[in-house]
Amino acid sequence: MTYALHADTFYLPNGPVRGGYLLVEDGKFGIHTQEKPDCEIVELGAASVAPGFVDTHIHGYVDHDVMDCNWDGVNEASVALLANGVTSWLPTTLTATTEQLEKACAMIGDNADRCEGARIQGIFLEGPFFTLKHKGAQNPAYLCAPDIEKLHLWQKAAHGLVKKIAIAPEYENAAEFTAQATSEGVVVALGHSDATCAQAVRALDAGAQVFVHTYNGMSGLHHREPGMVGAALTTPESYAELICDGHHVNPVAASIVMNAKGYDHTALITDCMCAGGMPDGDYMLGELPVVVANGTARLKEGDSLAGSILKLDQAVRNVIDWKIATPAQAIEMATASAARANNIDDACGFIKPNRMADFVVLSPDFEVLATYLGGEKVYSA
Repeated sequence: MTYALHADTFYLPNGPVRGGYLLVEDGKFGIHTQEKPDCEIVELGAASVAPGFVDTHIHGYVDHDVMDCNWDGVNEASVALLANGVTSWLPTTLTATTEQLEKACAMIGDNADRCEGARIQGIFLEGPFFTLKHKGAQNPAYLCAPDIEKLHLWQKAAHGLVKKIAIAPEYENAAEFTAQATSEGVVVALGHSDATCAQAVRALDAGAQVFVHTYNGMSGLHHREPGMVGAALTTPESYAELICDGHHVNPVAASIVMNAKGYDHTALITDCMCAGGMPDGDYMLGELPVVVANGTARLKEGDSLAGSILKLDQAVRNVIDWKIATPAQAIEMATASAARANNIDDACGFIKPNRMADFVVLSPDFEVLATYLGGEKVYSA
């Protein structure tokens, strides 16, 4: 089946293009042309068309958590994410026992190919290789040094689906672990760490490439010790995640990252936990009790932020509304930049000929009007 989309704006790899037609052929993108093609036309009026959003750090949604190790729940979350314009995601684990993480990896690895919603492009292991000072909502009982054999165990359980793992770079073996993991095709991210700037840079030199929720859960910028934040701001090739919910990071601080890194090296994430899409109340993040109220999720003990209840389409609107990014830059950070940061840009993040036609239709106010997977409408507002 072939049809063409006619919209006000198309967000293409080289930037936004006004008007014209985007062909969709047998579930894949065709070319964009200004000439009206001889096929069915889907008229979108004043709406715009962007690549489907890519959420590369998300623990759960609609009362389901990856660490519940329940495939039906993960599948339900993947379907619900379509309403947020998300067409690809990395289900994200938490610090837990080796056995719990093996079980979570197996649950996803055994079932990912029958996911009914947003496509699972891999697994993000957030922990347990962190340190105590900036543990945030990671369970301190299970923190430990990086261990390549444990990664191999989890990767085997996941049938090769582990795409990214986060570590604290101050561990003595961090650089060695990073070099080995990256040589095996796993992206190494840095977070939940009190590392010095030099320790972070050493891990980057060994192959690490992402800073986990920049500013949050890491040593801050100081004029005598620049810390993890200093390393993030001064290494052009690395990528910086940002949670732009208005609670985790002040808009001015978010703008500093975007200006230092460029929008092409800044990835919008949600770090959403199971209470996303749910009413305020009591929830669990792994084994830790959480209270959701006033737009935040916080640990019952200690009051630390415990992930978020952010939706990725809201993050896009936020950075536009805060006037720290143009619509094109905001969309880039939620699509192409996020995909590149996680080495999944061959599968998602772009509108390109012969790619799967996963896209989102946005109103002039950047609300999600419809979401398509493989050229088929799977959500309509």
